[in-house]
Amino acid sequence: MKRLPIEYCLSAMLAVALASGRAQAAGETAGGPAALVDPRIGTGGPGHTFPGATVPFGMIQPSPDTAMPDFHHAYDWAGGYQYNDPTIMGFSHTHFSGAGHSDLGDVLLMPISGDVRMEPGDPAKPQSGYRSRFRHATEIEHPGYYAVTLDDYAIRAELTAGPRVGWHRYIFPADKPAHVLLDLRPSIYDYPGKVLWTRLRVRADGTVTGCRTTRGWAPGRTLCFAMRFSRPTTARMLYNRETNVPYRGFRGPGNAPTDQTVQNGRAVEAVFDFGKLNGPLEVKVAISPVRETNAIANLDAEGQGWDFDARHADATAAWNRALSVIDASGTPDQQTQFYTALYHAMLAPTLSMDTNGDYRGPDQEIHKARGFGFYSTWSTWDVYRAQQPLMALLRPDMSTQFVRSLIAAQQASPVGVLPVWSYQGLETWCMTGYHAVPIIADAYLAGVRGFDADAALNAMVASATSPLYGDLTDYIKLGYVPIDREAEAGSKTLEYAYDDWSLARMARAMGKTHIAEEFEKRSGNWRNEWDPKTGFLRARLSTGAFHTPFDPTAAAYGSDYTEGNAWQYLWFVPQDVPGLIATIGGNATFIAKLDELFDTKVDPAQFKNVEDISGLIGWYAHGNEPSHHIAYLYDYAGAPWKTQQRLRQIMESQYNARPDGLAGNDDLGQTSAWYLFTALGFYPVAPGSNDYTIGRPFLSKAVIHLPHGRTFTMTADHLDADHPYVASVTLNGKPQDLLHLRHADILKGGALHFVMQAQPKQP
Repeated sequence: MKRLPIEYCLSAMLAVALASGRAQAAGETAGGPAALVDPRIGTGGPGHTFPGATVPFGMIQPSPDTAMPDFHHAYDWAGGYQYNDPTIMGFSHTHFSGAGHSDLGDVLLMPISGDVRMEPGDPAKPQSGYRSRFRHATEIEHPGYYAVTLDDYAIRAELTAGPRVGWHRYIFPADKPAHVLLDLRPSIYDYPGKVLWTRLRVRADGTVTGCRTTRGWAPGRTLCFAMRFSRPTTARMLYNRETNVPYRGFRGPGNAPTDQTVQNGRAVEAVFDFGKLNGPLEVKVAISPVRETNAIANLDAEGQGWDFDARHADATAAWNRALSVIDASGTPDQQTQFYTALYHAMLAPTLSMDTNGDYRGPDQEIHKARGFGFYSTWSTWDVYRAQQPLMALLRPDMSTQFVRSLIAAQQASPVGVLPVWSYQGLETWCMTGYHAVPIIADAYLAGVRGFDADAALNAMVASATSPLYGDLTDYIKLGYVPIDREAEAGSKTLEYAYDDWSLARMARAMGKTHIAEEFEKRSGNWRNEWDPKTGFLRARLSTGAFHTPFDPTAAAYGSDYTEGNAWQYLWFVPQDVPGLIATIGGNATFIAKLDELFDTKVDPAQFKNVEDISGLIGWYAHGNEPSHHIAYLYDYAGAPWKTQQRLRQIMESQYNARPDGLAGNDDLGQTSAWYLFTALGFYPVAPGSNDYTIGRPFLSKAVIHLPHGRTFTMTADHLDADHPYVASVTLNGKPQDLLHLRHADILKGGALHFVMQAQPKQP
């Protein structure tokens, strides 16, 4: 079929855009580690990451959304994007990275050429709505930048970001009218009635502003925005598409959608027309968790001018600065995995404060941050294990901001406790434990300063003694959480005991002896769940009897254990591994039980009703956090070579440089942080201990650039597939035992050197 001249022009234009983007990405290879990152890792399968643009710990994340299904079927779309989907619904501005549950997807934009359809349509029926088909061959993703061609519209779309502003650049076909659709109805984890209210306004200078309040994961969350276009609109249409409201009041000014400047309701959409364009259209969007005027101020402060390429360069430079904290050597795939993991570990917590210092607290009031940045997006149950200890090591400057944010949130909490799972300042009460406590304790004991330690300790004690949270009243009285009064009591007791130990560690370091003694005693409460008859840690009733019937393989939401079973929680005593070994029966019995955990043949269908349990190796579930420290426990029983075996097994089976390269939810960087520590050769089994447990390295060399100009270098000789075991370890030339590395030794700077060998080194 003969092609029209415009088709040749369009093809050439898109080819130039693609070549330019790829040349820029390729050119960055020599310029920094950002070019080694692949944001697609974790966008297929259960990873739940997103491929869009953001900056380190940034407040805004413009990214493509391939679907926003009803929450009953939304688990695979927790990041808004699934690699195997054939269509893109639009580009929204807020996303979680790797969460097991979700929300957000605010302020969805879709560029359209030609006719405008007002509904997203069916992904299985092309052109049934405003969504568009796309191909991965046209996608470009690297830190701070995303680009794709929307095939149904022949539009090239690019995204980049600053801390609070998202930038779009669209190239439309020259022969069709250009439009930008704004849809304020969709939401990640959607359902009827989720949007409580929306307001939209076109101001006299053309700035589009609005706010949306939803009743999602954090009930009553309000997100405001301000948006500007680089070209004047030729027309606009504002709609409230609600149909099931019997009375809406009286009609406001304007006789039609084309002459209205304000729209309110629960189903608000807008279409902005630009006529036929012979050059790119840029759009910049700022967000605020507080109010529209703050969003405008954010846009004025951080959205100056119209230079998409400059903002793209700024984002790339920000990521290169952040990722350069470690120089990692290895194979191309190893470097891609390592720097992508480091990228994912630096996406959260996210800034949740406007340029004037305003932020929304868990009391829904507006507070002012003075002298610090307020950060939210706290999946504490996940990130206390490795992601936050990694930040305390690599970015103590950010760790200070994070701890101050936690304290501020506790002081504003209506119930006086530290964040559990919060975002944009609001609490969701998702997950268990009071794991902000070990985040703060680990940071303090790691030498992070710049926050009020007394205020921090007060917040920790308030959270650990709250009569309103997680049946702590019974826990304090009985020494365990009774299962007949609180679901998942078996694991809650274990989690509380560890948190108590970390609190005691900080109190002891501060000289608060009476507090330290109280919580040291409580940290032994795990022993109250030991059942010598079954050999497991079990939930008890308030009468003291163990809960029956008992099946150590059973797992279900709301059962005796949180997202796990007795096999997975038997090992959750990181604060007293020697005590656990003795309780189980000594080294030989402990090792045999660990072997049984890993070697048992398990049908994954066993956990079909618990989505978060994945990445199975026997009963070990690397896709979920309670298992993350377990492989390192062989060290404590005198069998470090078995730790080395299991780590290789996990690294080879659970991580890959592909879109499905994460075995489970990345959970705000925790699964990635596990990879990073393990690749370096050590891991924080018990954050707050000031110790790392040594495993084995997976990189030939890595240099950590520490504060104050120091470096800590890890090297490994004979590191290959034929030499998987550690022969020796030296620290600054001195022999090191095969068990621990002190945090203080890393901070001093120096060199950790491994020599690998073919056979296990056994006593």
